[in-house]
Amino acid sequence: MIKNGHHTTSDQREEAGCSKPAGTACSPEKRKRIVRLWCDGCYDMVHYGHSNQLRQAKAMGDYLIVGVHTDEEISKHKGPPVFTQEERYKMVRAIKWVDEIVEGAPYVTTLETLDKYNCDSCVHGDDITLTVDGKDTYEEVKREGRYRECKRTQGVSTTDLVGRMLLMTKAHHSNMDNAYYQQHTDDFGKGPKGNSPWTGVSQFLQTSQKIIQFASGKEPQPGDTIIYVAGAFDLFHIGHVDFLEMVYKQAEKPYVIVGLHFDQEVNRYKGKNYPIMNIHERTLSVLACRYVSEVVIGAPYAVGKDLIDHFKVDLVCHGKTEVFPDKDESDPYAEPKKRGIFRVIDSGNNLTTDDIVQRIIENRAGDRGERGLQHREG
Repeated sequence: MIKNGHHTTSDQREEAGCSKPAGTACSPEKRKRIVRLWCDGCYDMVHYGHSNQLRQAKAMGDYLIVGVHTDEEISKHKGPPVFTQEERYKMVRAIKWVDEIVEGAPYVTTLETLDKYNCDSCVHGDDITLTVDGKDTYEEVKREGRYRECKRTQGVSTTDLVGRMLLMTKAHHSNMDNAYYQQHTDDFGKGPKGNSPWTGVSQFLQTSQKIIQFASGKEPQPGDTIIYVAGAFDLFHIGHVDFLEMVYKQAEKPYVIVGLHFDQEVNRYKGKNYPIMNIHERTLSVLACRYVSEVVIGAPYAVGKDLIDHFKVDLVCHGKTEVFPDKDESDPYAEPKKRGIFRVIDSGNNLTTDDIVQRIIENRAGDRGERGLQHREG
């Protein structure tokens, strides 16, 4: 288990006021000095809005347990998820405010679940979650006064992100005149009032306070290995998590700095309408990851002498993805290679943002086809 960016000791549960295994009840006296909170959800296509909800929940207590639903449960109540349950479990584990996750948590939150994991209250955003038959999934815990609410993050939603993805795909540009494709994107683009819920431009407004809330604020300590990685980290996903976890494991005491390229720079080397998320959104997404210690906002594309010396970088890492040349056709990693501090990391995960876009189109098209079939059969 890793807690807030650092590996925790085996006695983490004792520190959380309970020495018994998860799922075994502890007396109130045993956990009097600690407040244990429960969050649950699908956590499909995790974004910084989810991370912010978990950050707010953690701030209400001391120990945060997050229940993640199975693919089967989500399919029953909402339709098939884009990411598998194993991918979703891993994404939630990587969020630094999460102390523990419960795999296969029930879709409806009950007092029995809260008691089973010794949680005082459950925390959810200020939006209503309904079961397939229209019931509030938090009805029971609300009735018993064990429900707390946090504010939804303005300017981001899964629907908004999907909309941005559909606007930038190759298929979208090459099939503009295709009637089926146009119908598919039109259906997806219409909100409850019949207008598009997105403009193609993020509605998120960054503030210094939000960055402070997400940042660890920790300086490198003597003996730390300063590791630098750079990239777009657009639509922060499981492929990024696997890579950063491998980077983190390169040293006994790692201090991982992520350099994020400005939007214009990302668009230069990735093309199309990339990035899907702007620099402010990508900053929060990366800061929420427990393997990351610091973020350089608008890092230079070339990892040069000044940057390496300024941050006292010991190791520069890059994944197995293609390295695009700089504007002058030079190798952006020439300096760390010359110093012998460059390392290629194989995370074993080749997932890209393009792959995610493809998954979503297939997922939504399949879901739409299934709903049409049910309508015809009904």
